[in-house]
Amino acid sequence: MAKKSIVLLIYIVAIFLALNLIGILTDRYAQVGVASWYGEEFRGKKTANGEIYDPDKLTAAHRSLPFGTVVKVTDMSNNRQVIVRINDRGPYKRGRIIDLSQAAARELGMVKKGLAKVKIKVMPRGKTVAR
Repeated sequence: MAKKSIVLLIYIVAIFLALNLIGILTDRYAQVGVASWYGEEFRGKKTANGEIYDPDKLTAAHRSLPFGTVVKVTDMSNNRQVIVRINDRGPYKRGRIIDLSQAAARELGMVKKGLAKVKIKVMPRGKTVAR
């Protein structure tokens, strides 16, 4: 019986450590680069995860983050921030790290200029998008 208890305790500790490590890595993931945006011309088309694109929602495309990941995007020139959910793949232009929906670009004040230097940070699980 004592042997089973020790094995169970080891499993519990291992799971706890793994979950904490995942949380630490998620909290530390940040990337700096150029953001672009896409809008009305894609309304109603399927995104890479199968959703229908709506430029009025706070969503984004990223090359590698898992679908459903919630990311805080900060415009480095004006410090405006928006929280978006990854639901698509891209951008496919060299040097860009995230492609924002029109609504997200509007929140950052980058619609007119088209591109912005941004910092993206993965938010902890449980964080949701406002819209």
